[in-house]
Amino acid sequence: MAATNASTPLLDVRNLGVRFATPEGEVSAVNGLSFTLGRGQTLGIVGESGSGKSQSMLALMGLLAANGRASGQALYQGEDLLAMTPQRLNQVRGDRIAMIFQDPMTSLNPYLTVERQMTEVLELHKGLTRKSALQLAIQTLEQVRIPDAARRIRMYPHEFSGGMRQRIMIAMALLCQPDLLIADEPTTALDVTVQAQTMALLRDLQRESGTAIVLITHDLGVVAGLCDEVMVLYGGRVMEQGSAEQIFYRPTHPYTIGLLGAAPRLEHQGERLVAIPGMPPSMARLPAGCPFSERCALAEPRCASERPPLVAVNDEQVLRACHRTPEDARALGWTPH
Repeated sequence: MAATNASTPLLDVRNLGVRFATPEGEVSAVNGLSFTLGRGQTLGIVGESGSGKSQSMLALMGLLAANGRASGQALYQGEDLLAMTPQRLNQVRGDRIAMIFQDPMTSLNPYLTVERQMTEVLELHKGLTRKSALQLAIQTLEQVRIPDAARRIRMYPHEFSGGMRQRIMIAMALLCQPDLLIADEPTTALDVTVQAQTMALLRDLQRESGTAIVLITHDLGVVAGLCDEVMVLYGGRVMEQGSAEQIFYRPTHPYTIGLLGAAPRLEHQGERLVAIPGMPPSMARLPAGCPFSERCALAEPRCASERPPLVAVNDEQVLRACHRTPEDARALGWTPH
């Protein structure tokens, strides 16, 4: 493993690309994704369905479909995840880097008890005996607040509610005390109360263990409550990237402003939400220029033909890809509160 020091990011992703070979031709799902993540930090990746959020993280985990391929670099403690052998990746995956998937019912094996699914992870990665693995598994379920864990661990996934299954997935991801946790839409299909409990649980666990988190979501409220940095994706490209405070209170990209304007807010009860017109582009036929150009209220002729570079905004630590100025975008009329 490459040598690391205190200043080395835990994860350093450089120019990540994801391509899929299809009968209709090559599809570019992710293009030029770059970011760094330090220990204990949380990065939120937001955007509409099909924007490339999940595929970017599946690429890091080596879990792309058979017709997919990744390019670029993803340095975990200086070692490139994309260049690892399957054997080495299996050592890292589930141990040092863990992932919570969108649907716990399809991610958990319905034919195995929760006990067997959890102890298997510890026996494989930590070399524990079945008895020691069981004890640690019960402790971890208690940590994620599964009541009567010593009894319920012997149950099957279908015997738990959706919220409890999600907690089990979190517990399984935390079994080996990973350095990095990737959470892919962890609150999908959960009611509002359970969503809040799940996010509070992740905050508490991160505070206690210092685990870095990549949170993939379309829920801007979840991002505001948990993330340090935010990356806004559209059409497989980064539209805007910066601190959560800057993205939420000083957005500079028309797409980011559109997302925030379409999100309901308690203080604006009764107001009509402003939806972004149109539909996301086909990933097989992306525009030559800005992928958002066909739906953007500020689009000008060059937006359709000339791709805007991702560059820093003035002296702020914000990156944006837009031909129009931040002042033009803010004139769209949405004002954060």
